[in-house]
Formats: sequence, C-alpha cells, structure tokens
Amino acid sequence: MKRFEQFIFNILGSKRKQWTVILLTLLALAGSVMMLPTKIVLAKMLPGKSANTFSIYVNAPTQASIEETRKISECVVSLLQKEPEVTDIEVYLGQGAPLDYAGLVKGSAFKNSENVAEIVVNLTDKHEREEPSFMMVHRLRPTIKANCEAIKEGTVIQMVEQPAGPPTLAAVVAEIYGDNYASTYALSQKVAEIFKKTEGLADVDVMADDPYKKYELIPNADKIARSGLSVEQVNKILYLAFEGMVVAHKNSRNYPDQIGLFVRLSDTTRRLHDQSIASLQSKLASLKLMNQKGMLVPMNEVVTIKEVDASPTLMQKDLRRMINVTAETDLVSQVYPLLDAREKIMTELADQYEITTTDYLFNLRLKDKKSGEVFDLKWDGEMKVTLDTFRDLGAAFIAALILIFLLLVVYYKNFTISGIVLAGSFLSIIGVIIGHWVADLVTEHTFFLTATSLIGFIALMGISSRNSLLLVDFAKSLMEEKGFDKQHAIAIASATRAKPIMLTAIAIILGSALLASDPIFGGLGVALISGTVAAVIVSLIFIPVLMYRSKAMDFDKNREQNA
Repeated sequence: MKRFEQFIFNILGSKRKQWTVILLTLLALAGSVMMLPTKIVLAKMLPGKSANTFSIYVNAPTQASIEETRKISECVVSLLQKEPEVTDIEVYLGQGAPLDYAGLVKGSAFKNSENVAEIVVNLTDKHEREEPSFMMVHRLRPTIKANCEAIKEGTVIQMVEQPAGPPTLAAVVAEIYGDNYASTYALSQKVAEIFKKTEGLADVDVMADDPYKKYELIPNADKIARSGLSVEQVNKILYLAFEGMVVAHKNSRNYPDQIGLFVRLSDTTRRLHDQSIASLQSKLASLKLMNQKGMLVPMNEVVTIKEVDASPTLMQKDLRRMINVTAETDLVSQVYPLLDAREKIMTELADQYEITTTDYLFNLRLKDKKSGEVFDLKWDGEMKVTLDTFRDLGAAFIAALILIFLLLVVYYKNFTISGIVLAGSFLSIIGVIIGHWVADLVTEHTFFLTATSLIGFIALMGISSRNSLLLVDFAKSLMEEKGFDKQHAIAIASATRAKPIMLTAIAIILGSALLASDPIFGGLGVALISGTVAAVIVSLIFIPVLMYRSKAMDFDKNREQNA
C-alpha cells in the first residue's frame, strides 16, 4: 500500500493533478447521465420475461361473423403449428380465455361477441429451449399479422406476453375523453394512425365498436293480425331461426334439474348469401308459419326490415366517456415511442385542434377549431406504471440523501464534511449507468435500466457513505492524535483503508454476481456490481482530493491552535 499512499500524496501535492481528478470525475458524471437522453442506455420498467405461454388476441371488425373470426384464428393456428417449441394451442372463439395474469386487466372476462377470439399458446419449458418467449413473439408477429390480418379488412391481431411486472391494459394506452361519441371516435382513429407510424409500437388497436349498419326486424302488428298470427309466434320463429332457443325440457334420473332442448337452424341454413336486404328478405320468405286457417304465411310479409346504425358500446372512466387506443412495444422501452408519438400528435393534429399540455404525465387537451369540442388525451398502461415507479424511486433516493446528510451533520457537526461524504454516495451513479451500457454490449438482448436497477442504486448509498466515513474518521484521528499534517494524514488514511474497502466491495460483487444473470433482477445485480466499483474508485481518489481542499478538514491546524 506504500505505492498507493505515495500516489495519493503526489495528487494532493499538485493543484494541477487535483483539478485533473475533479474534472475527470465531473466529465464521467456528465457523460454517464447523458447516456440516458441520447438512448445509449435505455430505461424500462422491467425487461422481457421468458415464459412457457403467451396469448394471441384476434379482434375482427365489429360486424364480422363468427365464421370470419374462425377463419382468421385457423390461419394463426396453422402458422403456430409449424413451430417445434409449441406443445399445444387452445382457441376460444367468441369469448376470452380463462383468466391468467395478463388477462386480469386486459378485459378477457368481458369478451363475448362473434368478432373476437383468444388463442393460448403453450410452449416447451423455458429451461429446455434456447429462444425466449419474447423473442419468439418478436419473430412471429410480422408473419402472423401479414398473413392473417388480410383475411378480413380491419382485423387487429395482438401478441400478448406474460408481464414481468404488474399487468396493464397495454404497453402504451391513450385514453381519449370526449362528450360526443362520433367525434371522439374520429380523434381516436387519428391517434391510432399516428401510433402505427411510430417506430417501436405494434398491435395498435382502438377499443371501440366500429360504426356499421344493421337490419332491424320489426313485426307489423296489423299485418300479423290480418294473417291470423300472433306477435309472439313471429318473435319466437325469428329468434328460433337465427339465435336458437329452448323449446322443451327433458327429465333425467341422473340430473336434479330439467335439461333444456335447444333448437335452431343449422349454420348452413341460417347463413345469408351476403349482407344485402334482398338476401335477408329471401331468407325471411323461406320461414313460414301456419295460421289459424291452416295457411302458411311467409315471414317477409309480416315483418318490416329497417336499416339503422348499430349502437356502439360506450366506455366510461371516472364518469366520463372515453375510448382507449392501445399499442404494444416490440423489444423496446415504452418511454421513447410514447414521446415520439406525443410529438407527432402535437405536430400533425395542430391544423385541426388547439393542443395544450395539461397535468401530469405529458397529458394533452385538444380543442376542435371548427366545432369547439374539447377532448382530453391521458396516457396510461405500462408507460404510466413505469413513470410512476421511477418517480417514486426517485423520491425515495432524494429522501435517502436527505436523511444521510442530516445524520452526517449530527455526527460531524459540519455541513462541508457531510457534503463530501454525500458526494461519494451520489457519484456511484456513474458506475450504475456505465455498467448497464457495458452489459448491453456483451448481452444478446437489450439490457435496460430498470426499476430494480434504481433499487440497487439506492442500496449503494449506505455502502458508498461508509467508504467515505472510514477515510474522514481515520484522517481526522491521525491529525488530532498522531500530529500528522493534513496531506500525509489523508494519503495514509486512503492507503490504510483501501484494503477493507476493497474487501467489502469484493464481497458485494460476489454476492451480486448471481443476480446479474437473472432476467428480472439482472439490473439490480449489475447496479450493485458496477456501482460498487465506481464507489471504490471515487472513495479512494476523488474523496481524498475534496477532503484536502476543504478547510473543514484542517484538524491539524485546530490542534496547533488548541495547543
């Protein structure tokens, strides 16, 4: 340690070397922090999670029939069957799959219409295959969407992975609030088009019913009465033909309740040739009821067909009507595509709307320049969870800094020395960020700065403070009790305490090595390892310079004055 002692002594003896150390440290701090806005290091809530299953959501246009949804689902299944890692596939037509971790908040339980389907794909065990599930989803997504979405125009196929953290509706969600459904729907379509043009976003969908025409069958009471029929008869035959109904019951000794006998026309018989009124009239003409005189009366003579607009399903949140526009991210963080999409919304829609920022999370307010209608666009989904988490962890970090500083002030009764110790704690962020950059270079997939990384950085605060405390206390004792001058005392303290500081660092690094390879807690492990390395370097080189340049560390002069 004599060489290291001499090394520190030489640095402290030259102002040029002191300023060199200070400038290099500040440059390292600035350079590491700039890696975040320049996207050299990417931030994300949690990295991708390799699971043994994933889901595929089929959302056909609202007016699509169950047969059209079946064709789309069969197309998806045919492509999945070519994958050797796929063990089995479950298809749920017209309904959601049994609730899983992701389906809890994605609305699987509310799916009950002919235009939706969910496909559950089970894979071989993740420990027995080389390709993670999120990489498989990334590889299959363009193939499935290119081949199967074209079957029915307007279809959206979503690839849904099991979330690594708390489940959300989607990676990026734009909630659009407005009083008029038609204008709100029109704005949501414009936002969806911007999402589709934004790099990094995939599976864009508008969670609203598409506007379409439908036919209402209205029984004509006068004609029914003149034909010798009843309205109830007409309603029942129409419902029996197209939907089906229970017409009788059967008793069985094996069941305590009656068993309903459900009757309807076969799929082939009840299917229309096309969606025209003529096709529907032809089908009604084939349905006949016998009146009281024994004559067969075709249904097209007693039923009026009326073309009307379909009533959309209205969604509300906090007692306000809204429409969700959702998008998933494809192996990228949610932060950067959202910022890009927000910038495009403000630019491309500026001709039609007056756009202003509102409250938290980059939310926008849009006012139609022609009609004066006001819409609110609020961001939600995994993006909001990410920002909320980073905000809370940032607040926890600031609280930790303040508490450590107050404890140090109470201990040293000096603000300057407390600030020096605190500086050593904060500068471990250099190693945390650079460590993630190095990890990203040596790993196959993108290595994100995650919430667990920030937890590791906060945990390093105490360790880094301890290193600086060792130096300050030992140098102080050398000056006050042994009579060493300030330069010698700091150099000896740095060399003497280097060994226990390094041993502590090695123990932390070895203990964190197992975490570094974990897909979820890898950020925590890398933060602890690289942050500890940076904390050691800062404590043994940068902190001694600050101590030497601080008048609060002139304990040797105080001793002489007291003597």
